[in-house]
Amino acid sequence: MSNALQFLQSTRQQLRDWSWFKRSLLGFTILTFMVSSFMFLTPVGTEMRIWMANTVIITQHRDWAWIFVGTEQRDSMLQKMRQFIEENAEEKQQFNMVTVQPTSAVTRKNRTIDELIKVEDVSGTFWKGKRMYVYDPKSIRLMTPAKPGEGEKISSMVKRTGAVAGVNAGGFDDPEGLGNGFAAIGAVISGGEVIYTDQDSSVAQHIVGFTKEGTLVVGKYNMFELQEMGISEAASFYPRVIANGKPLPINDISRAPRTGVGQKADGTVIFIVADGRSTQSVGATLKEIQELFLADDVVNAGFLDGGASSELVVNGELVTKPSSRYGERRLPSAFLVYDHPEDAVANRVWDGLSSINAGGAFDHPDFLREQAELKAKAKNNPAPVTTPTPTKTTDTEQTKTPAANTGTNKPSGTNESTKPNTQSDATKPPQGTDNSKTTPPATNHGTKDTGKDTTTHPNTQQGGNGSPVTTDPVKPGETTPTGAGASGGTTNPTTNNPSSTTGGSNQQGQGTGSTSVPNTTPPAGSDASKNAPATNDASKNTPASSSDASTKNTPATGDATTKPNTPVTTPPASPAAPSGGSTTGGSTETTTVPVK
Repeated sequence: MSNALQFLQSTRQQLRDWSWFKRSLLGFTILTFMVSSFMFLTPVGTEMRIWMANTVIITQHRDWAWIFVGTEQRDSMLQKMRQFIEENAEEKQQFNMVTVQPTSAVTRKNRTIDELIKVEDVSGTFWKGKRMYVYDPKSIRLMTPAKPGEGEKISSMVKRTGAVAGVNAGGFDDPEGLGNGFAAIGAVISGGEVIYTDQDSSVAQHIVGFTKEGTLVVGKYNMFELQEMGISEAASFYPRVIANGKPLPINDISRAPRTGVGQKADGTVIFIVADGRSTQSVGATLKEIQELFLADDVVNAGFLDGGASSELVVNGELVTKPSSRYGERRLPSAFLVYDHPEDAVANRVWDGLSSINAGGAFDHPDFLREQAELKAKAKNNPAPVTTPTPTKTTDTEQTKTPAANTGTNKPSGTNESTKPNTQSDATKPPQGTDNSKTTPPATNHGTKDTGKDTTTHPNTQQGGNGSPVTTDPVKPGETTPTGAGASGGTTNPTTNNPSSTTGGSNQQGQGTGSTSVPNTTPPAGSDASKNAPATNDASKNTPASSSDASTKNTPATGDATTKPNTPVTTPPASPAAPSGGSTTGGSTETTTVPVK
């Protein structure tokens, strides 16, 4: 028992040490496991999955129902749904069950809206909607859009044709849920004429319509049968839920926006429009609408197009709440109520068309307007652009200089502590050392006078064979000659015999000839050899003999080691120049001689 408590305590401590992301991920994993176990391992969860699959199947995205029940069960559910729709449409309708009171044109004139229809609220457990009673079924006429190429909103149809009210009728091809409402599915009949059909006249289609006498017809019929019945107004949709006074079986338990139509024995027509797909109204089931019809003694009933198309317009105003985010949709057909239906004529907008464009996002006006507004909003409020922070140059980087002068003169006296191949005052040999040995050029740290005539300068230039020579900045009024007199002399660091400087000149380039220079190579192992300046990368291969130096690294007479016409600084004349020093090519190479 104590071990279990220790384990729990250690686990709790580990969880407390976790970051919020790890704790959130663990909580999500546990929640997913519990929900999945409930949905797939319990009877209640299974019923919920079937309900959600049915809800998806009745939409245009029915293929996605496999997420809840798998592909095999989805296909089985689709097959069962088609079967129930077809079976409910098989029973032939008995026309003697409905008696419509005859009315003359005289009595129909100048009727008020209350004499034609009555609209009231209706609701169920999870939905709200409207119910409209139409007292004269012969006042109903099917209307089509005003122009070819696109459907028309019901409110527009009502206002354009002077109707009293209207509901949506037949289905249509609706790509992406943004169709233009023009590609009707099935048949469209108005005024006894076939305005449109996508099937051969001999092929039976699901029909919801009215005869010339005002009798509601719901079922599956071909065009020849419909003509014999005297069909005047009709559109295509399904399913049929009440036939000849009897309720038909329903295996669809999904909730969605619905539009249903039924007729009582006295001829009164009832339209029920249920809102859906919102928090205020989830949607109605087929069974719930069927029960409402049965409660009103309806003898025949079926459904029209539903979903985002379900809507009711009364006196030019939309009284329901369509689930489309753009409100009313453009539709290919609608059942409208008129005081004078004989004056309403449907337009034959599909005549002469070889193909029908169903539309989509590319030509949906509301969608395009929405996208344009989003683009304008993004243009007026651009995302902030992050400006890169410039890299700050440190003092160390600013004081770095290469081992050889690249031709840019620097002020003398600069403390270049990071400069390679230079020697500070602390590394100079003490006074009294052998005059035959020279120290390499050292950096002048400031302007402190050491009491020695060792004219050293901070900047070095690359000689003809890579030997460093020191330069001073050009003072105002001073110039350095260039050309043959400016050619730098060379000193072979590997031989005991002094080499000669070719084409060099002493005292700032005056005169020509060669000047002997004592050997500056320190003995091996001495301190001077350790501090000897290294050659630049441009002259890594130091010649091993004077002959190699003369053939490989010694420049020809008149060749300058610096760029032509580039000013090279010369040191000022020393007031007490010791013997043994020589100037070559405009730059001074000195030997350290103690002052006597």
